[in-house]
Amino acid sequence: MPIISNPNNFFCEHHFVFSGNDILICNEQNQNNFLDIKNLPDEQILRKFFNNQTASDWFAEPDLNYSALMLENESPLPCGCKSIALREFFWRTKTAEEQSKGIPSYLGTLAARAHGLLRLRETHRFCPTCGKKLEDDTEFSAKVCPGCKRQFFPRIEPAVIVLVSKGNEVLLVKNKNRKYDTYACVSGFVELGETLEQAVKREVLEETGICIKNIRYTGSQSWPFPDQLMLAFLADYESGEIKIQESELDDAKWFSRDNLPEIPKRGSVAHNLIMGFFN
Repeated sequence: MPIISNPNNFFCEHHFVFSGNDILICNEQNQNNFLDIKNLPDEQILRKFFNNQTASDWFAEPDLNYSALMLENESPLPCGCKSIALREFFWRTKTAEEQSKGIPSYLGTLAARAHGLLRLRETHRFCPTCGKKLEDDTEFSAKVCPGCKRQFFPRIEPAVIVLVSKGNEVLLVKNKNRKYDTYACVSGFVELGETLEQAVKREVLEETGICIKNIRYTGSQSWPFPDQLMLAFLADYESGEIKIQESELDDAKWFSRDNLPEIPKRGSVAHNLIMGFFN
């Protein structure tokens, strides 16, 4: 689908405004309530950002009826608006049925796409082959070089995440390099030549020393932080004792399902796995 850079009018129904990995919402009645299109910024709010020159980039995809805007760092927000984490937005735009089944919402899917394309526009400005400035592709959601005609599509990095069970216990790990002090599922990127199942086995063995069996695919979620596609699995314990990979983890433990530690927030793939929303 073609992209229009810096369109001259606000013709789209959905407007997404981002500040880093946060998204702007407006007219919030109660904290943690359901969010829908009424909570997205309107045309007046977008015009304020342009009048104040606080928009670093803006584009629209008319075929999907949305526009997306990235704010400069520390831009002031209009009265009645606030920014929330994008992962929280994913959760709060879901219906009760979507939450219970781990299904992404339509607004969440659009927001993930918009955020990913903004990142493409930030990181792909000049052709790495010939050095010419890239332009919007007139046919696809991509950048194209006017010189050598190379196309550059949004990068998608497949990553696996797995909840390992042993009876009524689940294996959870605390990552060394995460800013959140929570326990989550084993996860990691798929390497060249691997199947998804091989990646799941390798990650669990590398990080915890545990061998697993009965690997089952259970769901997926776009995770634009910056460009992952998370592929969720369940697996059963086979053998081994926990021996953590100290370069990656601070801790790994078996936890009873009725006595869980602090886990990732709602809207994350790990939360969905641990709470059984993918089952």
